[in-house]
Amino acid sequence: MIPRSARRRVARLALFCAGIVAVIYCGCSSQRAVNARVEEPFPKKLSDWHLFAATSKALQPNNGVVPYDLNTPLFSDYASKYRFVWMPPGTSAQYRDDSAFEFPVGTILVKTFAFPVDGHPTERLVETRLLVRTKSEWKPLSYIWNDAQSEASLETVPDPVKIRFTSASGKRHEFTYVIPNANECHECHDNQKMLLPIGPKARNLNKDYAYSSGTENQLEHFARIGYLQGLPAPAARPRSAKWDDPQTGSLDDRARAYLDSNCAHCHQPGGQAGYTGVDFRSTQHEVAQQGLCKSPNSAGAVGALSFDLVPGHPDDSILIYRLESTAPKVSMPALSRDVVHEEGVKLLRDWIASLPGGCPASR
Repeated sequence: MIPRSARRRVARLALFCAGIVAVIYCGCSSQRAVNARVEEPFPKKLSDWHLFAATSKALQPNNGVVPYDLNTPLFSDYASKYRFVWMPPGTSAQYRDDSAFEFPVGTILVKTFAFPVDGHPTERLVETRLLVRTKSEWKPLSYIWNDAQSEASLETVPDPVKIRFTSASGKRHEFTYVIPNANECHECHDNQKMLLPIGPKARNLNKDYAYSSGTENQLEHFARIGYLQGLPAPAARPRSAKWDDPQTGSLDDRARAYLDSNCAHCHQPGGQAGYTGVDFRSTQHEVAQQGLCKSPNSAGAVGALSFDLVPGHPDDSILIYRLESTAPKVSMPALSRDVVHEEGVKLLRDWIASLPGGCPASR
């Protein structure tokens, strides 16, 4: 006969083991669904959206939160960017050939910015921006990560962040990273005074992505999982060049793709800089609207420079002057850039130098 004390120990052990099994079961199989919100108030903590199953070591998206990437992204001070999209079950985005897709109410576009940590194989998460398609409009939200990297909190006017890291090439970067506030988001995202997504266009998404299920073209993947309707045949889908990969396009293709991603959100009809008459969209082929030999409407302090772009002469081009500046009201893009993108500027210098001709009295 088993002593009573031994029976109690066995019972306690059984309860303990049952508890452990319950914890393991709950942690693995009862993942909470994404918290869909289509009106205010919005969660104060990023974790309350349930977009990620985990954030340690790497962002692990929740069920239905789909990662994506762009052929040529906007430069943001050498930050790594991690993009995701979630749509309510049973809904889809509508394909658009030129503009961003038409997303359903409830869509959440997610973009996390991170920088390397010196001496560590990890990155520091700095901010996660959400674009939420509410019942009436797109709503921008900025969540700032804490030092412990365990949570990000909603902030309307985030404080600047000191960034220090050494790149793979050995170059030291040390600067103040300025996070746009809620109102400044409109300066890049507004068109015809309506805030809209910028990146998720067909030409930017038309590339392969290494999903956990295997490598697949992003447009095909979105269509297959029900996130995209109206996808045309492969030959009819536009594709942007990758700005730093000559295998994806000519020098002209890559320079135009860079301008499309870094400048065209403002420099297009209806954009914040639409009044300038310069249209940097890669789908715009009218030479007169590409800034060639065009005097600027407003360009800040540009010394004796007279034209936006001077074919064959990058040093005489206002575009290069502004891209090489970090001075307020002179540098371009005006937001989300606190350092010079040296590789991007070199690409545009090479492109301008390759263009035939010149402009009368360029200086």
